[in-house]
Amino acid sequence: MREDLESTPMRALLRLLSAFVLALAAASAQPSAPPEYPVRALRLILPFPPGGGTDMLGRIVTHALSDSLGVAVIAENRPGAGGNIGNEAVARAAPDGYTLLLGSPGLAISPSLYRRLNYDPLRDLSAVALVADIPNVLAVQRSAPVHSIKELIQLARAQPGKLAFGTGGPGTSNELGAHLFLTVTRLRILIVPHRGVNQATLALLGGHVDMVIASVATVGTHIREQKLRGLAVLGPTRAATLPDVPTAAEAGYPWLQVRTWYVVMAPAATPRAIVERLNAALAASTRSDDVRARLRKLGFEPLSSTPHEAAQFLAAETERWGKVVSAAGARVE
Repeated sequence: MREDLESTPMRALLRLLSAFVLALAAASAQPSAPPEYPVRALRLILPFPPGGGTDMLGRIVTHALSDSLGVAVIAENRPGAGGNIGNEAVARAAPDGYTLLLGSPGLAISPSLYRRLNYDPLRDLSAVALVADIPNVLAVQRSAPVHSIKELIQLARAQPGKLAFGTGGPGTSNELGAHLFLTVTRLRILIVPHRGVNQATLALLGGHVDMVIASVATVGTHIREQKLRGLAVLGPTRAATLPDVPTAAEAGYPWLQVRTWYVVMAPAATPRAIVERLNAALAASTRSDDVRARLRKLGFEPLSSTPHEAAQFLAAETERWGKVVSAAGARVE
């Protein structure tokens, strides 16, 4: 018998049986999705007010995801605290695949910016997929006597403390971008937070603040209609929808880089099979020619990733923004 067990064919068979048993054990250890998922409507939480880039993208994503999954996907705005109210709501939701989040750089900024945060994005949320990113623009009032970053800096130095920088509130990339700008240039400009960058843009249009950093989706139309003036695109290349606005690097300020990305997240402990199902549905959506055309018309660049790639990206961005927060000395109680 021992000789039979040690024979080459028998050893090969035993190896195959062992591999099968191990694979079966591994599969049974993984949480599984109900075979009929999804059977009811999903909610996609948008942690900022209507009208901004998150809201615009969220409406496109919900429509496309609904087509891919065959059930309704409802966008729900849950603004406040720089996106943390909506972020935390999803972190505390049941991990059943029916409550999702459209996250943005606030997920990576908040852990180092807020002294007290009631959730941990890397621990309490599970990455599903990156879906898009978009460059930001430094914009000023159309009547402002400046046409470049250099002229804005000169004006701010001539009037210390008199200009106002509108932002989307603590924890947003546009507010931290403002801190970055002021830290490097050593300018005295008042930072005025709002409940979302769309509200800050309305304040700029109304003459209540002097400048904003906002996404192309938020301010692009206003710039094209000559209601606002774009001084620089804060990304590596010019925006296709604003070809006449130079990059900050072209203007001589390569350190001023503020890009907004978007990632779909689910509560931690969501079964892997559900995460993979959602990832596949999002990938199918962002490959659609119609969806890609709609996104690019607004200035978004479609993205796709595996859940693992999205998680790695979020961890890297958390580390990167942590360094910016530390350098700016920006902390929120």
